[in-house]
Amino acid sequence: MKKFLVIGNPIEHSLSPKIHNYWMKLHNIKAIYEKALLAKDELKEIINEVKSGKVDGLNITLPFKKVIIPLLDELTPLANETRSVNTVFRKDGKVFGENTDANGFKKALQYTNFKIKNKSALILGAGGVVTSIIYALKKLGVSKIFVSNRTKKYAEEIKKVYSNIEVVDWGITKDTDIIINATSLGLKKTDDIDIDLKSLGKNKLFYDLIYNPSKTNFLQKAEKSGNQIENGKMMFAYQAQLSFSIWNGVEPKVDEKVLKILND
Repeated sequence: MKKFLVIGNPIEHSLSPKIHNYWMKLHNIKAIYEKALLAKDELKEIINEVKSGKVDGLNITLPFKKVIIPLLDELTPLANETRSVNTVFRKDGKVFGENTDANGFKKALQYTNFKIKNKSALILGAGGVVTSIIYALKKLGVSKIFVSNRTKKYAEEIKKVYSNIEVVDWGITKDTDIIINATSLGLKKTDDIDIDLKSLGKNKLFYDLIYNPSKTNFLQKAEKSGNQIENGKMMFAYQAQLSFSIWNGVEPKVDEKVLKILND
């Protein structure tokens, strides 16, 4: 039986096992998908398990999307461009890193029906997923991208990958059309993002990559101010679909049954 894992820290919020195990059963694939809470010093061992065949594939969540890279044999072109890995697979005896977040987020934005082209975007956070977000926004024709992070130097690091973004100080709100929370603030019900959302006005798209809980404080405040809100469930579903396809050679459907799993 094949074995797949999602690894991260924290990891208890992850719904990856639910969606992948549903698809595996649906497609009669003899496999199991579990989640594992790991420390940074345990990453080398888990990659060795992939190389040896003990584990068949990994999903990588925060905070390991960048730190996992030096442990891998090769990166796909997209993972290399974004310098971010969320999917690990074995091929010809080598362990590869892939990025399905970027195209997962792209599909999710298209799903919102919000007009993206020639709009501006503010990204809050500078973690491993942010370069994937920037890639997707660029592909969809966003005209200007701002990045803000509590520790500014990490946002500056992203400019080394995508030089034409603009880094702004934390707490400064730019009048943009799209505001994306890519921080972990929101995983706890008491979490709040200390920026002035009211100054941004109405009819914007507020997107929170967090999908559990389904409506963070960030989204609740934005909704009260008259904005369109979206959580990260569609991005999660689409990146999972791409990962599943890489591992199993089957592209599962993202349908109402899958969305119900994510909402339960």
